[in-house]
Amino acid sequence: MNIALTIMIDGLTYASWLFIVALGLTLVFGVLKILNVAHGSFYALGAYAAASLVGWFASMQLAPELSLIAMLLAAVGVAVIVAPLCERGLLRIFYGRDEVLLVLVTYALFLILEDVTKIIWGVNPFYLSEPYALFGNVDIGKQSYVGYDFLLVIVAIVVGFIVWWGLNRTRIGKIVLAVIHSEEIAASMGVNVSRIYTLAFGTGIFLAALGGALTAPMISVQPGISVGVVILSFAVVIIGGLGSIPGAAIGALIVGIARSAAVHLMPVAELFSIYLVMAVVLMFRPEGLFQRSQARKI
Repeated sequence: MNIALTIMIDGLTYASWLFIVALGLTLVFGVLKILNVAHGSFYALGAYAAASLVGWFASMQLAPELSLIAMLLAAVGVAVIVAPLCERGLLRIFYGRDEVLLVLVTYALFLILEDVTKIIWGVNPFYLSEPYALFGNVDIGKQSYVGYDFLLVIVAIVVGFIVWWGLNRTRIGKIVLAVIHSEEIAASMGVNVSRIYTLAFGTGIFLAALGGALTAPMISVQPGISVGVVILSFAVVIIGGLGSIPGAAIGALIVGIARSAAVHLMPVAELFSIYLVMAVVLMFRPEGLFQRSQARKI
């Protein structure tokens, strides 16, 4: 009973931050139709920026609670600075080209950003402990868990709800959905499609950076963290269905529980378990669990 509860809690914690990152990836694909290989680099930038900003807050002897605000500001800063440079300065040049070319462009961007992080922050690891200690421990049965982990679950639920509400209950969200359905028809009705592209890409970067900022206190922030994240994010969106927000949530939960079960029951199969789940889902549902609705062809 204890091991099952531990697997569920660890899996839910792991799925929470992964859902936030994958949500940004699926939003970018849904609007821009781009498989953004560089998404993991934005996650890494968020983690590095959070570590630097929280460290600066600590050096100023500010209240430890403000470290949470510093993490949010770091994610916002990454989105505001990086999104226009990448979308307007690079990706916009290749819109309308072959999808494979766009994948190669984002892969090149991934390689560039990997070197940029090394130039700015070096190769030594960063450790961010202040936010992780704010919420103490939570006892459930005979097990004790870090309270920060449960904060991640709450944040993931709030972020998911905000994105859903923004897309389905606001005017700008309905415009984004119109562009997703048919950008040609949306443009003919006066929608500035390029502005929607910038907004969607910026939101996707913010979600990736937010995921990195939130996980920075739980990991060693160092070169290479972007590689594993982008692989996991693609696994989530493939399982859930490309472009589907509910699919991202279910996919993250499946990946989180599968990975947690493997870690506790068969550690050597940690990474294999994720690929196994993805393969099984694709055998029966090649489009993912939640296939994104396609525009009707005439």
